[in-house]
Amino acid sequence: MSVFDYTLKEIQEKLHNKELTVTDLVQASYDQIDRVEDKLKSFISLNKEAALEKAKQLDQETNETNNPLFGIPIGLKDNIVTKGIKTTGASKMLSNFDDPLYDATVVEKLNEANTVMIGKLNMDEFAMGSSTENSAFSTTHNPWNIDYVPGGSSGGSAAAVAGREVFFSLGSDTGGSIRGPSSYCGVVGLKPTYGLVSRFGVIAFASSLDQVGTITKTVEDNAHLLQAIAGHDPMDQTTVKVEIPDYQATLKDGVKGMKIAVPKEYLAEGISDEVRQSVMDALKVYEDLGATWEEVSLPHSKYAVPTYYIISSGEASANLARFDGIRYGHRSEKATNMIDLFKKSRSEAFGPEVKRRIMFGTLTQSAGYYEDYYKKAQQARRLIKADFDKIFEEYDVVMGPTTPTTAFKIGEKIEDALTMYANDLLTIPVNLAGVPAISIPSGYSKDTGLPFGLQIIGKHFDEATVFRAAYAFEQATDHHKKRPDLGGAK
Repeated sequence: MSVFDYTLKEIQEKLHNKELTVTDLVQASYDQIDRVEDKLKSFISLNKEAALEKAKQLDQETNETNNPLFGIPIGLKDNIVTKGIKTTGASKMLSNFDDPLYDATVVEKLNEANTVMIGKLNMDEFAMGSSTENSAFSTTHNPWNIDYVPGGSSGGSAAAVAGREVFFSLGSDTGGSIRGPSSYCGVVGLKPTYGLVSRFGVIAFASSLDQVGTITKTVEDNAHLLQAIAGHDPMDQTTVKVEIPDYQATLKDGVKGMKIAVPKEYLAEGISDEVRQSVMDALKVYEDLGATWEEVSLPHSKYAVPTYYIISSGEASANLARFDGIRYGHRSEKATNMIDLFKKSRSEAFGPEVKRRIMFGTLTQSAGYYEDYYKKAQQARRLIKADFDKIFEEYDVVMGPTTPTTAFKIGEKIEDALTMYANDLLTIPVNLAGVPAISIPSGYSKDTGLPFGLQIIGKHFDEATVFRAAYAFEQATDHHKKRPDLGGAK
């Protein structure tokens, strides 16, 4: 039995009883990385020397505060700034950003919780992509079958948890970048309500959509991790001053009497038969647990994908303007004057997907096009949010698949941007509305053995109900107990 099979409670008991040390846990992570990393490519950089030193220090302390995260190895998506540790955003543009001077707020909170940071995880460049094929460093592989993508852009974060390289990870979710990879890799991934978790110190992609979230093996672990990082931050004015509930307190209350809404658009054309059937099977589980469900409609969700790409690309073009070789980022050595320096630095350092979105975003925000594209997209966004608000007047949660299909093969869609974008059609409405959503394992393909994900969407700042619904399903099934067999990745 691997230490990765223990629950947090079991680990803390073993640490308290001296049956395990933090050094054992951290070393177990690096041993597993040594075994499987050449196949998965989950990490961009490791933090081994500092992590083992911190583990040694924690072994001298006593966890008297009953802190469930004490000594737990964790990985961070490489767009989360870490003091003294390289942060690249998976881009050549920041490949020399070796020594950031501060920690992101979520990193400070994890340090206060005495977690141990194992390394920085691979991602699509600047979080733009759905497959982790757009990284400037390597392509991450799916632990269930290394011929397939892990999803993106938090593909490294999901693959590392599924591959038992770390216990937890943090990702960021702009249009489904936590939930998609979690579905593809068979782990639990949460995008919190916009404004619940600080984004200070996270490299911005689309500021009105980005949100830091949690990836774990189980729902209970996920609730513990969110508890540690949620809350208002004076350094991020988009965070909201709300009382953070005890997510564990209601986790086991069950779903008897819970009213579930199932949008017909989430089971329509484009959703594979086996994914649709997995949702129907899940709804039967909820019926047996005492919940009820009804079909509803999110009529404006058909506008979600174009709305998302207009808004996100427009914001990306503004956010990435600072990377010009003078203020930040890679500087070309071939330039002959200042304008040439801007052009060559950005041309050399940005990858094709980032360039595509910058050009599209610049167009939609330019004079003569703003009214026709960006303004209309914001109007459509308001209608999409209103659809959710109306449903939540009557229902507790919304459910559907996380992705239309299971993971696709590496290289299969990389040249077809529009098909790749459509892959996020079930997750994007959540970001546009700003509500929370979780993806939990809900089954496996009979043909490929790859996982499905069930998406559970809640009201603003009602992560507690989302966790309660997810936990009830998890306890009634055993999908989360199945593990990939990859070179000893047990």
